[in-house]
Amino acid sequence: MLPLFALLAHYLPLALGHYDICKSWVTSDDGPSWEYYACQPKPMVMKEYAIIKVDPPGITCGDPAEYFCTHENPYLCSDECDASTPDLAHPPSHMVDKDEEGMATYWQSVTWKRYPEPLVANITLSWNKTIELTDDIVVTFEYGRPTAMMLEKSLDYGRTWHPYQYYADDCIEAFGMNPKKVVNLNASNVTRVLCTEDYSRWAGSKKEKNVLFEVRERFAIFAGPDLRKMENLYTRMESAKGLKDFFTFTDLRLRLLRPALGGTYVQRDNLRKYFYAISNIEVTARCKCNLHSNACNFREGALQCECEHNTTGQDCGRCKKSFRNRSWRSGSYTPIPHGSPNSCAASGSALGISETARPEVTTARPAQTTELTTTQVTLVLDTTQVDPGVQTSASTYILKTEKKEAPESSPTPPVLEPKVQLQEIPEKIRAAPPTHRAPPLTTSTGKKHSKSASSKTFIAPEPTPAYVIDALVKNPKDCECYGHSSRCSFIDFLNVVTCVSCKHNTRGQHCQHCRLGFYRNVSAELDDENVCIQCNCNQQGSEHERCNETGDCVCRPGATGTKCDECYLGYHWRQGCQPNVCDDELLICQNGGTCHQGQRCICPSGFKGALCQDAKCDSTHRNCDSASSTMVISVLLLVCTLLLSLEGI
Repeated sequence: MLPLFALLAHYLPLALGHYDICKSWVTSDDGPSWEYYACQPKPMVMKEYAIIKVDPPGITCGDPAEYFCTHENPYLCSDECDASTPDLAHPPSHMVDKDEEGMATYWQSVTWKRYPEPLVANITLSWNKTIELTDDIVVTFEYGRPTAMMLEKSLDYGRTWHPYQYYADDCIEAFGMNPKKVVNLNASNVTRVLCTEDYSRWAGSKKEKNVLFEVRERFAIFAGPDLRKMENLYTRMESAKGLKDFFTFTDLRLRLLRPALGGTYVQRDNLRKYFYAISNIEVTARCKCNLHSNACNFREGALQCECEHNTTGQDCGRCKKSFRNRSWRSGSYTPIPHGSPNSCAASGSALGISETARPEVTTARPAQTTELTTTQVTLVLDTTQVDPGVQTSASTYILKTEKKEAPESSPTPPVLEPKVQLQEIPEKIRAAPPTHRAPPLTTSTGKKHSKSASSKTFIAPEPTPAYVIDALVKNPKDCECYGHSSRCSFIDFLNVVTCVSCKHNTRGQHCQHCRLGFYRNVSAELDDENVCIQCNCNQQGSEHERCNETGDCVCRPGATGTKCDECYLGYHWRQGCQPNVCDDELLICQNGGTCHQGQRCICPSGFKGALCQDAKCDSTHRNCDSASSTMVISVLLLVCTLLLSLEGI
């Protein structure tokens, strides 16, 4: 019993905070009810659901059949790849199948018989679903790991790609980057894209086979070496911009750029020993359900979240049709341990606002009225059409549409005449005389309405652009702002309805675009409050604060990186990227000088100049003085010789 208790005590902290429960039936003083929590699915082995693609065409070996060699026996080329024979074929599906015990199946490329033309292969894994990494990505190579490759990810189903990590036996030579290790990262640069040399150096095909994208080590920066403090990681997921998106993607791509060499150079007399072979790609992740689901199932050829909290969609990325009382929001990991579900609320009317939000002003209705619908909208009043002495603002009014039905004795079909009632309009505005553009409000008989009229019912003439009534009643979708604005206005000379005062850094007629200095978060739905992400371009390294649709800034000369906060080789950072004054290759400090951070040469005593190329000439350096004296004496002797020769003439 004691060992079991110890085991539970060890693993209990690991289980806490995994958010695997969406709701719980609880009892309180008010009676039993559901209590909702943020929730997410358990991690899954994602290779079983991946769609795998290899290009360019013809890169897979076996068509036509060919022999290949191994690095252990480079001149014993008896192995054969033949796509027409199952036992000798190496198709792409072998990268994600289940290997039998003691026998590994693998995909294999053609050999490097076209050297020096590069041997390049792209391997793409697609899920048609957004997923979130929970463990390391592990790629297992047979017959040696590549000496140069890239791992890329896509957040938009393969339309655009972003580098995830670079791998090379020499990072500077292959990619112009200094090699770095994940263990050297910290909380401020945990999402940095690195180049590593740990998985590319030749170690023999029978020894090191795996290439890793280290996820656990990045998690450990927040959760500790044994990942026991996962609550710290989840809290940072909410507060650190871009951290959650860094581990999120829809597709992965391996770009194999140079195969294992088995040495330091390519042996041209035996190119059959150079090729790629992958036996396994392990991706452990969970479906991204925006913390609105704890289950994800494979249905209709794709992974689907089983959505809770009145949400729907493949990623639970929007509210159900009748639950749009407020904008959709992703669940939140905080507060620990259950988080916030941010459930979608039920709507009380067509536009998602309760009918009891404002008091009603009742009016007499004809006996034949049989149907009444109530809709609450926000109208933007055109203040140029009312008395200048009245202060006005955008106000909420209740629109009522009455539908009249013809008497039963009528032989003709009933005719519907929509009538619009405006309530809670200030008395002075209702009585204000119309100006040059707005037609006067009229009664159903066509007479002008006055303050003394006994009825408070107003019928807006058709059309009435200033109040947006006709456009909204006929087609409420024209005012769709994706939850980024609660007001819209009619622009009569364009004949369009447009959203007013878009929030959440959006802009456009329907708040569907991002403001300058922001770019679209492709992993979020259009009605997400976080749909627009700030570019955060480095002001000193970038041309301006704008970025493209993938968040890449426009860099000044010498600067590089997504945010233009790094420098190319030959440049150093000093309020922006400045050209190196010295380096260890082309601009070498002379006469024993040393280069300090590419900015200046530290010269030894007796020398000066940008590269220590000039000798100092002052009283403390006699060598320079003696050289100067020798030069003066030589000049005097030359002058004397010329004078003597002239006297002889």
